[in-house]
Amino acid sequence: MENKNIQELNETTVRPDYNAEITAIIQSNDSPKIMLKRLEDYHGNDIAEVIRELTVQERKKFYRVCSPDMLAEIFEYFDEKDAGIYLNEMDVRKAAAVVSKLDTDTAVDILSEIDKEKRSLIIDTVDPDIQKEIKLIASFDEDEIGSRMTTDCIVIHENLTVKEAMSELAEQANENDNISTMFVVDDNNEFGGAIDLKDLITARGGKPVSDLIATSFPYVYASEQTSDCIEKLKDYSESIIPVLDDSNKLLGVITSQNIIEAVDDEMGEDYAKLAGLTAEEDLNESLGHSMKKRLPWLLTLLGLGLLVSTVVGTFEKVVAQLTLIMAFQSLILDMAGNVGTQSLAVTIRVLTDETLTLRQKMHLVVKETRIGFFNGALLGTASFVLVGLFICFFKGRDILFSFAVSGCIGLSLIIAMVISSAVGTLIPLFFKKIGVDPAVASGPLITTVNDLVAVVTYYGMSWILLINVFHFA
Repeated sequence: MENKNIQELNETTVRPDYNAEITAIIQSNDSPKIMLKRLEDYHGNDIAEVIRELTVQERKKFYRVCSPDMLAEIFEYFDEKDAGIYLNEMDVRKAAAVVSKLDTDTAVDILSEIDKEKRSLIIDTVDPDIQKEIKLIASFDEDEIGSRMTTDCIVIHENLTVKEAMSELAEQANENDNISTMFVVDDNNEFGGAIDLKDLITARGGKPVSDLIATSFPYVYASEQTSDCIEKLKDYSESIIPVLDDSNKLLGVITSQNIIEAVDDEMGEDYAKLAGLTAEEDLNESLGHSMKKRLPWLLTLLGLGLLVSTVVGTFEKVVAQLTLIMAFQSLILDMAGNVGTQSLAVTIRVLTDETLTLRQKMHLVVKETRIGFFNGALLGTASFVLVGLFICFFKGRDILFSFAVSGCIGLSLIIAMVISSAVGTLIPLFFKKIGVDPAVASGPLITTVNDLVAVVTYYGMSWILLINVFHFA
């Protein structure tokens, strides 16, 4: 009986189907005023989910019904490409009104996705001050931190009193959301420091603002690379960081959300590079574009793969005389590739620290090589015992032959893992030294190089030990 009551309670508390409700409102014949009033009861994210499923005509009806403020809120839940498509569907005046309500950095990202001609018309239609802000942010390359900043911040002059600063805050707060920290500038708009809102509220009205300024507040320059700034900013817990030009004048700010997005983008790019791609792929990307990104690396790896095959061919006589060793080739290759990739990942992570000395880098190489040796010794010993028993009992070979082969495999495993650990560390260090992003020393490259190392080690040891020392051929 109790279980039945719980089931009935669960059935009555099922989440409403907001998508169906919102779709029904948009498709209804209600007046625009009634439709808007009903839509205001729903969260922007729920409406954004529905917009993706509507027809173009239904979306155009929706744009006309909604206010620019409401559309701007909903646009925050779209990625830039989708938002660009929807903005392109609006008439110029409505699109300009929406852009005016968006954070400047978001507006720039969305505008970059729409037709150049319409983009110019929209920018020309918005308020001159917003035009100036959009053009400022758009003037920076996408790799520069200035392309991610926003002008949504409170700026006050250093010569004000606390009372005057409070009045200035109240006036600017109507247009800006980021009010917890205020930034202080002089008459030339040069950055002087920051003031916490709490400090301003609790100070006496006649006290000069200059007494409250935190002059050691962190900042970045707009022309700095985003990847470099991330390392600097992650050491601070500030929710908003000022962005300056090369003359130390305040241009805008980077919010915690901007920083998170930047970190996410950087991780995505590094992940793409580690996968052997030239850039991060998108689900909506065309087949040709995706092939173009992957092909250069694949051609390079094809060349290296042919080299590996050529090396294997030189050991043809060894394989012909001891065909059994072919069964364990993948064991050596896989382990060599795995430890090389592990060393690569550790090295790339360590190289994010730009202050590393040559001694510290050499210590890293030695450490990874030692790890490769001791792991190789443990796995090599295990292989010696397990592979020896396998060949002896399941292949029916004598004990000397079985453990001679397994000993060769164990020794090859140790050597291959030591060399692969060193290679996985040295290659990204070399790339870094010559000014190339070490993430380009990607997993596929390391794996292919380590295949070459493993093949030479395994078949070389088989030729030396099994054929020339034990004469099993």
